[in-house]
Amino acid sequence: MVNLVYYKIQDGAKVKCLRPIDKSEFLALRNSQRQMALVKGVREGKTSLKMMLLQMNYSCLPNDDGTLKGATRLANSVGMDIDHVPESHMQMLKEVILQKKDELGLLMLEKSARGSGYHLVFRRRTDLTQEQNLKWASTILGVDYDKGAKDITRVFFSTTASPEDLIYLDDEIFRPTPSPSLYGGENNTIEPTKPVEESSPLPSREGSGVGPKVSPRGDLEGATPKWGDLEGAVEGAPPSSQSLAAFDLCVQQAGLKPGEMDIWGEHNWHNNLMAVLSVGVAKLMSRNQLEAAIRMRLPNYSQTEDCKKLVDYFYANYSADKGFMSTALREINAKSQALPQSGSREGAEKACLTQGWNPPQLPSKLPRLIALLTSNTPDCYKAALAHAIFPPLATHLCGVRFRYTDNVDHEATLMNCLLASTGTGKGCIDEPIKRIMADITLRDRENLRREAEWKKDCQKKGANKDKMVRPEGLVIQIIDPDMTKPALVTRMDEAQGHFVYVKLNELDLFDQLKGPTGKQHFQLMCLAFDPGAEYGQTRIGTQSVTARPQCRFNWNACTTILKGRRFFRGVLTDGPISRINFCTIPEMEIGAEQPVYGQYDTEFDEALKPYIDNLVSAKGLVDCPQAFELAKQLQQECAEFARLSQNEVYWNLSHRACVIAWLKACVLFVANGMKWEEAIEDFIRWSLKYDLWCKMQFFGADIEKANQGEGSRIGTRGPRNLLELLPEEFTLEDAGRVRAQQGLSNEDYKCQKMLRNWKNRGYVTQNSEFSFQKSKYYGTHTHANC
Repeated sequence: MVNLVYYKIQDGAKVKCLRPIDKSEFLALRNSQRQMALVKGVREGKTSLKMMLLQMNYSCLPNDDGTLKGATRLANSVGMDIDHVPESHMQMLKEVILQKKDELGLLMLEKSARGSGYHLVFRRRTDLTQEQNLKWASTILGVDYDKGAKDITRVFFSTTASPEDLIYLDDEIFRPTPSPSLYGGENNTIEPTKPVEESSPLPSREGSGVGPKVSPRGDLEGATPKWGDLEGAVEGAPPSSQSLAAFDLCVQQAGLKPGEMDIWGEHNWHNNLMAVLSVGVAKLMSRNQLEAAIRMRLPNYSQTEDCKKLVDYFYANYSADKGFMSTALREINAKSQALPQSGSREGAEKACLTQGWNPPQLPSKLPRLIALLTSNTPDCYKAALAHAIFPPLATHLCGVRFRYTDNVDHEATLMNCLLASTGTGKGCIDEPIKRIMADITLRDRENLRREAEWKKDCQKKGANKDKMVRPEGLVIQIIDPDMTKPALVTRMDEAQGHFVYVKLNELDLFDQLKGPTGKQHFQLMCLAFDPGAEYGQTRIGTQSVTARPQCRFNWNACTTILKGRRFFRGVLTDGPISRINFCTIPEMEIGAEQPVYGQYDTEFDEALKPYIDNLVSAKGLVDCPQAFELAKQLQQECAEFARLSQNEVYWNLSHRACVIAWLKACVLFVANGMKWEEAIEDFIRWSLKYDLWCKMQFFGADIEKANQGEGSRIGTRGPRNLLELLPEEFTLEDAGRVRAQQGLSNEDYKCQKMLRNWKNRGYVTQNSEFSFQKSKYYGTHTHANC
């Protein structure tokens, strides 16, 4: 029998409860985007995420009121934990379990959350107690069972429904347990079960996820802290730099990151803040300063009643005048006290924004080509370089087309702009791009020599009628940044189907192509991206350039964030931003050590050459079914998040962002010799999220202002899933208020239209005319995020 763990509030305390689930819900919950992301994070070492995983119980029935604590009635199945298995023995143990599944009465076998063991469920032998059942199974398998998991109330952290995680499943596991008397009555007296460890009564929302347990005060040791600069501040003031630093150090001690505190919905906010408070942050500063730090790190959650109750609880039980400080907490106090005091509200806000600045993290496993090109680059630059390498790679393709999901053929037009602060190391992309373009540079050099000789001969002839005809085959792909439009048209016309390419150390070098309208360079960017678009000019003069070749133009550019925003401010809604792939570099701390690069040598060039050769040799229409299916998935994920966030800017930007991500997948496929790698999917999904993060971070608010006018209320944190900001049951008024908080208009019945959309999509159900409830799938456990 499968029971899902959930929580409810009973007598002011957060109580663990059970409810049975069927196979369809079991699989849907395990395969939700949130669950898969959490499992992946846990296995990458983010252990704090484990407490957010789904939890199941397979060994008991709940009490009459649905609670788990102290339950004594046995289920018809037994859950068993085999953990800490050496990696070399994992496969062998799995084979043994499956070979003896009939003898065991195996109902389910799954890999554990950390991937270092297995959970199995088998039919209960009614003549044996819980522990005797576990001993019987361990004897058959020849392994030790986890003696800490012998209680019937033990819960198991679930993984995903993939074949790698959910190895075996028998439908019998979902069969309801017969009459309780058969398993927990007079004929089957069970040993007293150890109650499930529960934290002290904590304020929480009913239906919220599993949170970390509160460390008891008895575990803390040392001396009480000196508040110093951490105390004080009036209500509503910004946090001091010491207070914010102390808060962030506690976040790290809890296994989280400042930038990850505010990524999901309210029950996750609750869990994250509870983990931080459990470290002891309430001992380090006054309540006003802590609330100021929470406003910075969890701006939406800080306004909720749940947040206020949680802070109340910790200040009532674990504040600075109670208990002692642990060694870790004393170190946090010392580090934060050593920081200079911020002297103004602006200074504090700038520090908060800088420390909370956290784009999506680069996957740990990269496609082979990306791993090679970033191998000599310090970690802080890898994300930016992983985007910047695609325009030069794609420039090697000639006559290669890919068919998108709308049945339109695209060539690999990729344009990248690196936005980063002064002195952050934007030159990190220079050497890898130079190595990628080495073969084209060599050929261009020869053709430039031929062109120079022709020009020299022409100057000798004098009269126009005696001048020599321009040589054929002058394919020159790398152009000068200050090139005029006629020169660029000539290069495109003579390129024989190749892309022309330019690398700009400053974005404003495009000014040479502004033209009389001042926007001609932006039109060039749009034409380059649009399939089959032509770029050229018609002139009457015999010596003037007259040509209209297909616009094939890839480029890289760098600029500061401020200059980049100024450069695009006149065309925010005209299309260039959505067609360009953006990346950035996080600011380094003052005084940080200079990052050290690896060596780019002949060995690196030899490793890169096969990929370049594959790109050069490719021709015609290339079919990559994996990239095609991935594009459809990315479209659906972005559409889902757009429906839930109701953010029109994000929705509009996501269309071409998906095309850009798909083109990158196709380029990698061709570079691999028409072979797909599993790592490509995770990398491309990250690339899409990173691109959209940059666009929303740097241009989102400005585009919103351009669309709606200066009077609109603008948020600066990007789109949010509105459904996550609402309680499990909510009204039309609640939905309208959340929209307003996120800067969205409620005019023209937009709120009603949103709810109708959610209802039609199955996100919510309608209880009455003005009352709604989250559906099972989009309630507690699912968090669309793109």
